[in-house]
Amino acid sequence: MDIVLVHPEIPHNSGCAGRLSAALGLPLHLVEPLGFSLEDRYLKRAGLDYWPMVDLRVHADLDACWSALEAEGTRPLAERARLFSARGGTSLFEASFESDDVLFFGSETKGLPAELLERLGSQRVYVPIRPGVRSLNLANTVALGVYTAMHRAGAPMPDNDGTYVPHPERERDVWPADILRAD
Repeated sequence: MDIVLVHPEIPHNSGCAGRLSAALGLPLHLVEPLGFSLEDRYLKRAGLDYWPMVDLRVHADLDACWSALEAEGTRPLAERARLFSARGGTSLFEASFESDDVLFFGSETKGLPAELLERLGSQRVYVPIRPGVRSLNLANTVALGVYTAMHRAGAPMPDNDGTYVPHPERERDVWPADILRAD
């Protein structure tokens, strides 16, 4: 599974997604434009000292991201894409997932691009919320969505009994820009 944040605007949310990426061993893709710099101290802070464990990839635009992900998979990306949206689709708790799915999340203020949602409308996934609530926080949606998708796909979870063993590189002062894999 891959995590894709399309045009994220708030560094804290992307940093939390980076920490989740490290915890689960999943690649994190950021699609430009970003609402922050990869040298942003809030981005680094939200990801704590886990940045050496993040497979971070930044793409110039959605087309570049799509091309890179299409080249990596055995199934067409249009089949693997799951588009998280606050506006319609299949409930996260009823949706089916496969272990090679790519989970797309939109920006905090605009969501995913309308053309993507129109093109792959049947791939929309939403998290149920009460009427009158516009949306959930992006970092919360990413965490809930990724763990649920992995569980529903039967993907292996990290083998951890709750014991903490520090990563050997955690003492390095690594910034997100230091580990970047760009197109």
